[in-house]
Amino acid sequence: MAKQYWLMKSEPDDVSFDDVLAAPGQVTSWYGVRNYQARNFIRDGMRVGDGVLFYHSSCAVPGVAGLAEIVSAPYPDASQFDPKSPYYDPKATPEQPRWTGIDVKAVRKGRYVDLKELRSHPELEHMRLLAKGSRLSVMPVEPAEWRFIVKLIG
Repeated sequence: MAKQYWLMKSEPDDVSFDDVLAAPGQVTSWYGVRNYQARNFIRDGMRVGDGVLFYHSSCAVPGVAGLAEIVSAPYPDASQFDPKSPYYDPKATPEQPRWTGIDVKAVRKGRYVDLKELRSHPELEHMRLLAKGSRLSVMPVEPAEWRFIVKLIG
């Protein structure tokens, strides 16, 4: 199967790209996704070795903070079972989990590419992130978009 590319949004107050760089092995668990379409991308689409644009969202200057890669197969997100977690789902059980996590490893931090700059490039005009009303926390990225953004990051 061909390598795929993804954009994954994280709130930097929760988990920033710098946090992942500082984590053991520069790996973090991607947890807390509670949108079915985003969950399906993780569960059904992501494979070890896929590329990730690590995107800071819900912050003063949203943008691509670094490059990462998928380093595990999908697995049940443990936060869905924890009543103390903000991501707890009382309908989820270990026998029938509803939500999926995956491990992501930081690859490279380059120049921060903010949303305003991404919008300024005609090469990215069809990117899902830039579509009106786009709110998904996980979305596919076309190979040409990936290559262009990697060049911007430097």
